Amino acid sequence: MQTQTQPATAKRLPFTPEIEARTAPIYEKLNAQIPLVEWHLFAPEIDAINRLKRERNAIVLAHNYQTPEIYHGVADIVGDSLALAREAADSDADVIVLAGVHFMAETAKLVNPNKIVLMPDMEAGCSLASSITAQDVRDLKAKYPGVPVVTYVNTSADVKAESDICCTSGNVLKVIESLGVPRVLCIPDEYLAHYVATQTKVEILSWKGKCEVHELFTGEDIQTFRDSMDDVVVVAHPECPPDVIRAADFTGSTAEMTAYVRQHRPSNVLLLTECSMSSNIAAELPDVKFVPSCGLCPHMKRITLPKIRRALETMSPVVTVDPAIAARARAAVERMLAVV
Repeated sequence: MQTQTQPATAKRLPFTPEIEARTAPIYEKLNAQIPLVEWHLFAPEIDAINRLKRERNAIVLAHNYQTPEIYHGVADIVGDSLALAREAADSDADVIVLAGVHFMAETAKLVNPNKIVLMPDMEAGCSLASSITAQDVRDLKAKYPGVPVVTYVNTSADVKAESDICCTSGNVLKVIESLGVPRVLCIPDEYLAHYVATQTKVEILSWKGKCEVHELFTGEDIQTFRDSMDDVVVVAHPECPPDVIRAADFTGSTAEMTAYVRQHRPSNVLLLTECSMSSNIAAELPDVKFVPSCGLCPHMKRITLPKIRRALETMSPVVTVDPAIAARARAAVERMLAVV
């Protein structure tokens, strides 16, 4: 993946009465999450970004782990990796800004080869994506000849290019069972593979990758919360360890976690995933109390409003993928989208 550079510093924008009026509807939704003194810093950036989007015919895709001022302030499309991949494929914008991590920007480029894809911070990585290489996949295929490779979208384009089909945490079971085979390689997340193995008769072969956020939760953590709060509902991501999954009330992708909370409206809910998700849902569901316990993804937090603004101002950094790799990686993503 190649990049263009951008200026390291952006001038702070003033907070004016006009900006206050234009951004008031957004802050009305976020005033419980963002103090007014912080909003005076965020509002000018949000106003500038929304203006630049109109000028550039651009959209911002934001993952569920982005902070509330990005998620609710400038994002046109929000969701998990699957939702972002789908919406990116259907977009009629000329420019896509990916507020997430680098593999998501690559995926957006794969399904939009003729669009400009901007990544506000190219250092926004992912422990799962870093846990496996294309050579690792080739070695696995040599070890297990003929076994289909189902690869989590949380991987680089060159890893996707060595795969038969991609998946997300929300569609992994459907993707695996669509293949009609007795066993598959489900890579690179070891805990996601373990979880899906409990949901299917297909033999699941795994890799050793883990999410640095989700792997820190434990079943003991859950018991501690249950001991102190009888009515807490625990909702976990399938990238969590097996003892967490067993102790949780519900397990699902970020989209499924959100849908569960929206549907059931528990009085007290503990989301075992990245921190910002609780804040983003809380802005929509003020009647639900979100128990504070989460993990902070340092990679997601590299994306900020000033970096999004600079990306749109300078039209950089631009995401590119080697055409030879892109064609094969795109096929794996498109196979996934055809299934779901």
